[in-house]
Amino acid sequence: MAVTKPLTDTAPLAFRGRAFKALALAPRGPLPEWLAGLDAALARSPTLLDGRALILDVAECKPDGEALAALMADLAGRGIRVLGIEGAEPGLAAESLPPFLLAGRPVPNLDVVPVPEKPSPKSLTIEGSIRSGRSVVHHEGDVTVMGSVSSGAEVLAGGSIHVYGALRGRAIAGAARNPRARIYCRKFEPELLGIDRLVRTAEDLNPTLRGKPAQIWLDGGALRIAGLD
Repeated sequence: MAVTKPLTDTAPLAFRGRAFKALALAPRGPLPEWLAGLDAALARSPTLLDGRALILDVAECKPDGEALAALMADLAGRGIRVLGIEGAEPGLAAESLPPFLLAGRPVPNLDVVPVPEKPSPKSLTIEGSIRSGRSVVHHEGDVTVMGSVSSGAEVLAGGSIHVYGALRGRAIAGAARNPRARIYCRKFEPELLGIDRLVRTAEDLNPTLRGKPAQIWLDGGALRIAGLD
């Protein structure tokens, strides 16, 4: 006769909290124009959103249920997977949508993978170029790139960033809460720029400087860009 063992020694369920950084997509109306800008950004940099944890922040565009479902379908059609939705009315939650999120807060930098290295001096010099898909992180000071920063590549520095070639990827300076940091490049063609906690994508930048030497800095809480003589 079989004997059933009581479940008194079953291990209890364990729930542990986790915190992850995510990139927030924040559509602005009208949505067709915002989607057109997104398409243009992806055309310039097909790897822009690759490997990113993405949150859809709809606090500004305030879509109704039908518009939110249509927006999710538009993003899915572009191969963009959204992990959660922020800023939507609670009554719009549905099984077909990602979970609604609360209490999200901005962070000073994007989600990058640091390059393992020994403790470094206050400045870091990269001999040559930074290839697409590579992230260089240096929280201690300036980063100087003797070559170019390719599309899909990323540089994050606690201080300023100096690029002696073309800046075609992403550059974030002042990540150590340094609003005086600057970005300099010989050829201005970035996908994304950031200083301290302020970030701008290519479509928000001055197109007249494209392909020219430029410097970027913060002035009164705004991102300023000017040519270099």
